[in-house]
Amino acid sequence: MDQRKVDDHILLVPYYPNEDIAIAWYQDKELCRQVDNIDHVYSRDRLRAMYDFLSSHGECFYIQYKGKLIGDVSLRDNSEIAIVICREYQNRHIGRKCVWNMIELAKEKGMRQVRANIYAFNKQSQRMFWSIGFRPAEDEWYVYDIEQLQEKEIDLENN
Repeated sequence: MDQRKVDDHILLVPYYPNEDIAIAWYQDKELCRQVDNIDHVYSRDRLRAMYDFLSSHGECFYIQYKGKLIGDVSLRDNSEIAIVICREYQNRHIGRKCVWNMIELAKEKGMRQVRANIYAFNKQSQRMFWSIGFRPAEDEWYVYDIEQLQEKEIDLENN
């Protein structure tokens, strides 16, 4: 798995064990609630188990912004996208750009659709995924049809 350049400031680095950096993101109780609907922070064991699962069931990347690791994003084999960005780097459109990159990766893999599980109370993530083009599918699931992306690309080429 290779690094993926998102833009001049954002690089997706393939997962490698790096709990000393990553554990800090998962010590934010509100972020853990948004991601997993839990009321406690991650332990190192839970973090290791999560990364072991994500990296063995798809592709998992650290998000590097201006040389600093600030979160992670994954595309699972079942077409689910998940993303976490530490609080101090949220609301800068970093997540949106990384999700777009995962949609591109899904397209490269021949996936027809991607999806994201977003809890009803997580309005911030809902707005971000909605702005990309994801739409509600079923309870707390949002989907994006890759054909949408291909149609947009065709429209751009024809105009």
